[in-house]
Amino acid sequence: MAANRKLPETGQSTTPARALRLGVNIDHVATLRNARGGLHPDPLRAAHLAIEGGADGITAHLREDRRHISDSDITRLKNELTRPLNLEMAATDEMLDIALRHVPNACCLVPERREERTTEGGLDVRGAAKSLAPLIAKLKDAGIRVSLFVEPDIKTIEAASAVGADIVELHTGKYCHLALEHDAAGVARELERHKKAANAAASAGLEVHAGHGLTYNTVQPIARIPEVVELNIGHFLIGEAIFGGLSMAVRRMRVLMDEAREALSMRGAG
Repeated sequence: MAANRKLPETGQSTTPARALRLGVNIDHVATLRNARGGLHPDPLRAAHLAIEGGADGITAHLREDRRHISDSDITRLKNELTRPLNLEMAATDEMLDIALRHVPNACCLVPERREERTTEGGLDVRGAAKSLAPLIAKLKDAGIRVSLFVEPDIKTIEAASAVGADIVELHTGKYCHLALEHDAAGVARELERHKKAANAAASAGLEVHAGHGLTYNTVQPIARIPEVVELNIGHFLIGEAIFGGLSMAVRRMRVLMDEAREALSMRGAG
């Protein structure tokens, strides 16, 4: 696969150009590998297959306890990927040192607790502003774009802008949970929260991403929010890969996202 030139202002690949990017999180390929030990399945191979299926970037979460992605995985991903690498990480000195050593395209700062199975909520930006601001500044000084994983909350968006973030990634977990429970009223409320938060973030000059728990059944309403320019999806796609392969799973998600975006464009044109 040929390497793609990166735009200086965004760090994103120039090809293929899309209105809505898809980042694929390959953490749980490493989870499966680590369950038995050894080298198989290989997260780097998964990353290449995701790109083959239409991913615009790859996300990997290096946790403090190394429960899935390892330091060597980050080294290989950084050295061999032909698309941008987004490193999810806790806002700690250890993770800062690793990020500065590897210089990924972007770092997404997330809350992290050892006992949780997955990230369970957004970052407390207001409560942690004093510690976040200097860490964000160091990442940005190294040329790394900084994203904060946050709840769709206006005050939190304002705090993210104040501490110097480039991007906010809206936590879609509650929306997806309510959809799974067939709570139509709850889904409508959450979608409205996401729309208002996305609008507020864009108005503050922040790039808007979204993710967590998105599936084929829940992705399109989020994809139709015009301010959202990137979705990050992992666990669901890795699960679907068991039944038909990762490239196919990514390709189907890509089609659904593009259909939603096309519908949004047609609505705007009308």
